[in-house]
Amino acid sequence: MDDNDLRELIEEELSLDPRINASGIGVAVENGIVTLSGHVGTYAERVAAEQCVAGIRSVRGVAQEIEVRYPNHKKIADDEIAARVLKIIDWDTTIPSGSIKVRVHNGGVTLSGEVQWGFERAAAEHAVQKLGGVTTITNLLTVRGSEVKPANIRQRIEQALLRDANLEADRIQVAVSGGMVTLTGTVRAWYDRSIAEREAWLAPGVIKVDNQLTIG
Repeated sequence: MDDNDLRELIEEELSLDPRINASGIGVAVENGIVTLSGHVGTYAERVAAEQCVAGIRSVRGVAQEIEVRYPNHKKIADDEIAARVLKIIDWDTTIPSGSIKVRVHNGGVTLSGEVQWGFERAAAEHAVQKLGGVTTITNLLTVRGSEVKPANIRQRIEQALLRDANLEADRIQVAVSGGMVTLTGTVRAWYDRSIAEREAWLAPGVIKVDNQLTIG
């Protein structure tokens, strides 16, 4: 598929996605790399737009430049956003209580602190995405990990990749040093690259994932 056809397909997919008001989104494509620009009304729409595009098979990469613009009457003070973030994190049973610090500036939320597992890091960011007033999220949470042998971490990830019907697991190589995981090889689409990284983060003992997968 050439770039013009891909751009038209992406614009159509964005317009049909009920999560998104695509009227303010611009799409540019060069060699399969998609740049999303313009503006949307919520951070959740920004995330949904990227997910929508990443799920299209011919997309080789996504550059996210969409701004979140709230009408003046819907803007929320930073201290109120911070209070809401802390409350929703406290309510989420998958996130350890008291482990996360929150800073908010002009609607931009920064999460910091330390968690035990990679899925807790992802859960904290996901919990904040749909809150009103949020314009950006910076996830600085570090993963403490646990005493798991590298061979066991690698085996757990390889088994998870094999179970996922979306992936061609034999094209993905997993290397583990301590709790550091490196993924190399090729996948069919940008979306598959994200799936592989997510599976790696779910394995016990993982503290960092270096995703070097290419699209091919």
